[in-house]
Amino acid sequence: MPDLRKLPLEAQLTALLDGEVSPEQRHELEQRLADDENARRLHERLRHGADFGRRRLDDILKEPVPLALVRSIKSTQPPKTPIAQRATRPQVKLAPSGPQALAAALILFAVGCGIGYFVGISPDADEVATTTAAAPANTSDWLGDVTAYQRLLIRQPRHLVEVPASQAEEISSWLTTAIGVPFRVPDLSAESWTFQGARVILGDSRPVGQLVYSNADGDVISICFRKDALPPEADDFKETIKDEIGLVTWHNAGTSYVLAGPSAEAALGQLAMKIATAI
Repeated sequence: MPDLRKLPLEAQLTALLDGEVSPEQRHELEQRLADDENARRLHERLRHGADFGRRRLDDILKEPVPLALVRSIKSTQPPKTPIAQRATRPQVKLAPSGPQALAAALILFAVGCGIGYFVGISPDADEVATTTAAAPANTSDWLGDVTAYQRLLIRQPRHLVEVPASQAEEISSWLTTAIGVPFRVPDLSAESWTFQGARVILGDSRPVGQLVYSNADGDVISICFRKDALPPEADDFKETIKDEIGLVTWHNAGTSYVLAGPSAEAALGQLAMKIATAI
C-alpha cells in the first residue's frame, strides 16, 4: 500500500472515505481530523460530495427504460444472413501492478467526489432541485395531467378506481353530472381488457372522467374525457408517446377524449377508434 503521507490531503481523505487505507494510516488520519479543524471541514465537504454523487447515480439507475425504446427493439427484424465474423487478432492483456491500480482508483474516486462536491455545494443547488420538483406542469395542456394520473394508476394497481365496475348506475349518473358529458362504458372484453371502474380527476384544473381497464398481464389503460369546445381539425386521432405512456387523442361533439396506456401497446390507436364508436 503506497505511503499516503506523500499525497495531497484531499487524496488522503478521499482514500479514507473509500476505505483504501491501512489501520495505521486510518489512525493517523483520524487523529489529524481530531486535531485539525481545516482537515475536518475538507473531510466533511468530500463526504458530502461523495454522498451527493451516489444519490444522483442511484436516481439515474432507478429511471425506467422508456417503453417506446422497448417497442422499437421488439420491432427490429434480425438479419436474414449471418454476418461474417472478422478475423480476431490476439489480444494483449495489460495487467497493472498493485500500486498502479490503487493510484488509478484513488484518482477516479477523487474526480468523482470533486464533481459531486462542486455540484452539491453550489449555492442554489438545493433550492434549484426543490423548485424544479415543485414546478407545476403546463396548465394549458391537460394531457400532462392525464399522463401523470396514468403513471399513478400503474404504481397502485390495488387502488385503481373510486367507484368499482359493479356500481354501473352510480358511475353513469356520477360522471354525467360531474363532467357534463353523456357517455356509455365501452365493452373491451373482446380485446382482453376488463372494466374496473371509474374516477374523477383534474385536467388543467377542470373535471375529467376516467374509465379504467386492466388485462391479465397487469397492464392498465384509461379512457379520459371532458367537455371541450375545440376546432374541427381536432377531431382527428393523434397518437403521442410520453416515455412509457402512450396517448391517443380525439374530439367529438364538444367532448375531448384521451386513451392512455402502455406505449409498447402497438394496437392502442385501433383500440381508440373502437372506443370512439362505442362511448
